[in-house]
Parts: sequence; C-alpha cells; structure tokens
Amino acid sequence: MKRLAVAFSGPSNSGKTTLILKVAKKFIEDGLKVVIIKHDPSDKARFDVKGKDSYKFSQIGADVVVASPTKTTYFCKKNKNLGEIITMLGEFDILIVEGLKTLPLPRISVFRDEIDERYLSVSNAVATNGLNFDGNLKHFDVNDYLGVCGWILKNAKKV
Repeated sequence: MKRLAVAFSGPSNSGKTTLILKVAKKFIEDGLKVVIIKHDPSDKARFDVKGKDSYKFSQIGADVVVASPTKTTYFCKKNKNLGEIITMLGEFDILIVEGLKTLPLPRISVFRDEIDERYLSVSNAVATNGLNFDGNLKHFDVNDYLGVCGWILKNAKKV
C-alpha cells in the first residue's frame, strides 16, 4: 500500500468536492484504495437518526459501530487527530482530506470566482476554473484531474 495523503481546501462552493470525486474515481479505476476524510467545521453532519438504536447508544456517550453486510459505520463522540484516524483506517493507497487547512499535508486549494489569498500560505498548488494566478504555486485548471492525480502521486505525504 502506498499510504499517501493529500488535502484539498478552498471556500464553500469552489468545486473541491467535484474535483475530489474526479481524482478519487481515477485512482479507484487504477486499482488504488482511496479513503476520503471530509471536515465538517460547523458540526452539521448527521449520521444517526433520533429514535434509532445507534442514536440511543450514541446519546449515552458510547462510541458506536454499525456493521451491515455492505458497510461499517463508526460514530465517536470525541474529536480524533489525523494520526488516530489513519490508525483506524488500516490499509489504503491514497488518503484525501477535504478541509482541515491546519494539517501539515501537501495541499491543493480550489477557487471558482476569485482567489482567496488566505488559503495560499497553506497551499502547495491551486486549481481554478480559468482564473489568472500569478503566484509561484503549481496552477491547474479544475478540469485537469489527470494532472492533479499526477501531482498527488509526486507530492503527497507518506503517512
């Protein structure tokens, strides 16, 4: 397993998820195991439903694992750092993190309408939908997912 990690950042609705989907799909088609971590900075995501057993178990403070024939879902009531999450993941080839711009990972920032300078100090490359970028970072068109895949394989951090 390669165990390479990379991150994507950018403002809301900049195209991060769309680009990540294209990149992840290409890696999967190439036979690589891809894991994606999505940051939820406003804590809005909901995975268990009120009234269901998983919700009841979670409400008393227990970590909950729901195992079914097609998937395993893990609910934890505390924040885990990247190292702890990587340990839980087991074997993988490519780990893609969406968000968490403070993590020390090679990072591509994605911009749609304008380049937000606040992201550049934590970025190693940018992807835009045709915006002019005069900085010294590698610049991709958001549709060049093959180029982004190549950059990831060359620049991702071994974890």
